[in-house]
Amino acid sequence: MYALFALFPLFWMLLISFKHDREMFNTIFVFHPTLENYRVLFSTGEYIGYFMNNVFVSVGAVLLSLVVGVPAAYALARFDFKGKEDLAFTFLSFRFAPEMLVILPLFLIYQRIGLYDTAFGLIWVFQLISLPFIIWILRGYFEDISPEIEHAARVDGYSWWRVFLKINMPLIKPGMVAAALLSFIFVWNNFTFALLLAGQDVVTTTVASLKYISSDTVHYGQMAAAVTISALPEVILALLIQKHLVRGLSMGAVKG
Repeated sequence: MYALFALFPLFWMLLISFKHDREMFNTIFVFHPTLENYRVLFSTGEYIGYFMNNVFVSVGAVLLSLVVGVPAAYALARFDFKGKEDLAFTFLSFRFAPEMLVILPLFLIYQRIGLYDTAFGLIWVFQLISLPFIIWILRGYFEDISPEIEHAARVDGYSWWRVFLKINMPLIKPGMVAAALLSFIFVWNNFTFALLLAGQDVVTTTVASLKYISSDTVHYGQMAAAVTISALPEVILALLIQKHLVRGLSMGAVKG
């Protein structure tokens, strides 16, 4: 029952994507299916560009967060230093701070330093979304790994980097997959940063959906088709790594 409740919005969106605009409010389940909305969507090639922009900035943001967040999570889990918990909470506060609270100063800073309407600018600002997830989820994983395992490997002659790469990284793989997927979903679906910190050169699929709203009407079918295509990467990724995702979310991955 819960699965039907959760999947119904996706089914409804898919249904609308096959409707003519003239049938949008006249019928519910009985209508004449059409691929016109998808034809219009891909006729100019613009949407493919928006889609690739979203792929580039989302994957780039998650990869950068992993490069920075994995060592940071390890440091917060293993080392004791003054202000450690305050620093960890600061990272977490970035995720829960309202986006509208920081968007104006970020907009002014981005325009001054030349990051406005650039892919790197979006990748950089998306760290506010993805980095806290990765740090806090992986910190719990590192805390679950016994330090004695690392000490034993060091005694056997392993360097710190070999211990980290050969022992710790395989052990946190489920948590890393779960954290990366959650971060990707939140970054992929972000609207505020992509709308206000990008212009015409870097348009993502979330912002591109506004193009189907005109002054006199809303093309619901085209918008539903765009959103359906935009949701495919998240669904496909979740299905491909379902085993790691479930394991990562059920083995203390949200500890901190």
